[in-house]
Amino acid sequence: MADEQKVEEQAVEEEVKAQSAEENANAEIKTNDNDNEEVIDELAALQAEELIVRIKQVQSKADENWDVALRTKAEMENVRRRTEKEVSNARKFGIEKMINEILPVKDSMELGLKAAVDMDIEDEAVHKIREGMELTLKMMNDALAKIGITEIAPEEGDAFSAEFHQAMSMQEIPGKSANTIVAVMQKGYLLNERLVRPAMVMVAK
Repeated sequence: MADEQKVEEQAVEEEVKAQSAEENANAEIKTNDNDNEEVIDELAALQAEELIVRIKQVQSKADENWDVALRTKAEMENVRRRTEKEVSNARKFGIEKMINEILPVKDSMELGLKAAVDMDIEDEAVHKIREGMELTLKMMNDALAKIGITEIAPEEGDAFSAEFHQAMSMQEIPGKSANTIVAVMQKGYLLNERLVRPAMVMVAK
């Protein structure tokens, strides 16, 4: 009987030990789980910080690239505008040198025609020459007008303009107001509204 009781006590004691061991194991597992969760939380926090730093770096680089793109676009627009202006000026004023070579020829033709008219000779041959000169001069004037040439032809009594006229001399002339034109020695010309030669005039002072 005593042996049976002793066996039962040993069985109970072993069962208690087993339960205690199981509880200890569960507690250790829970502790380990808590430790793992803390480690995971720390890793997640570190990764989040690194991600934020990386995002800021990428954003900074994107802003820098955007600024470069805007500046490049603005520069390209400026280059385009300058090129268009240069091409436009080349079209308008590229013939300026040639015009300056042609104008003296036109001056000579006008002087020759004026001399022929002033001669007032009623000769048929002279009359035909004069008509031919007038026709040639008209053709030249039409051609110059088509390429943008405009005459500056002041008349006696007009006000002197330093923008379009060049005073060859100034004289005191009775009855003439100061800074008025008293004689025109040579016409001036504009090429597409830009002065290529001022009119040569005599001015009263």
